[in-house]
Amino acid sequence: MTARVRFAIAVLVIVGAVALAAPWISPWSHDALDWQHLASPPLSESHWLGTDRLGRDLFARSMQAIRVSIALGLLAAIVSVVIGVTWGAVAGFLGGRVDALMMRFVDIVYALPYVFIVIILATLFPRGSLAALFIAIGAVGWLTMARIVRGLTLSLRRREFIDAAIASGASTSTILWRHIVPNVAGTVIAYATLTIPQLILFESFLSFLGLGVQEPFASLGSLINEGAQEMESSPWMLLVPATLLTLLLVAFNLLGEGLRAAREARHD
Repeated sequence: MTARVRFAIAVLVIVGAVALAAPWISPWSHDALDWQHLASPPLSESHWLGTDRLGRDLFARSMQAIRVSIALGLLAAIVSVVIGVTWGAVAGFLGGRVDALMMRFVDIVYALPYVFIVIILATLFPRGSLAALFIAIGAVGWLTMARIVRGLTLSLRRREFIDAAIASGASTSTILWRHIVPNVAGTVIAYATLTIPQLILFESFLSFLGLGVQEPFASLGSLINEGAQEMESSPWMLLVPATLLTLLLVAFNLLGEGLRAAREARHD
């Protein structure tokens, strides 16, 4: 395990643990108002990271935002992995017209602006629905995964153990889930780890635009939006969520790159 991977794991563990424990270690809840300390700087009274313009504790809101952002990123990544692996494995294994038709659909969706599709899907669901938000993000996050799995499946399709399974009379579903999917799992896990920060970033972007998480909840994107409006008078309102988002994205990317490099090293 490289130093970068250890650093990434340490950051994710520490940030995740603090975010989960925040309701018990913070004297304030994420939606509590302190009218005595409006837009107070960090270390004001019991507000460790300061407050926003409504007197809400920035530490409590940031930790709650991290829980929301990570949960949405992980759930959306799971959705994209399930759809992408299934779609790519079926297309690559069946081949022929089925493969051509399935991958043409992927190409058509790929040609459309990714953010535009997510925004349309997000607006079709009730405003502020967290479940609808992660479905909307994950529903289009599977395209690259499908292409990767399809390419791996085409390579595996020519291997002897697949021919032996076909000759033995194994069904298509059996071959897919017992022989194809386990052999592509390592690559899928490495790429999925790299997908999580992308999905977190897109969720933050939607929340920044006001199409994502709604009050009284918050995500890092909505906190950054609020902080940008108060940047001149209260810079900590922007610096705190922006720093936390950067830490998460860097940690997830380092972890994903480390997993991918380790897998490539084992195959060399």
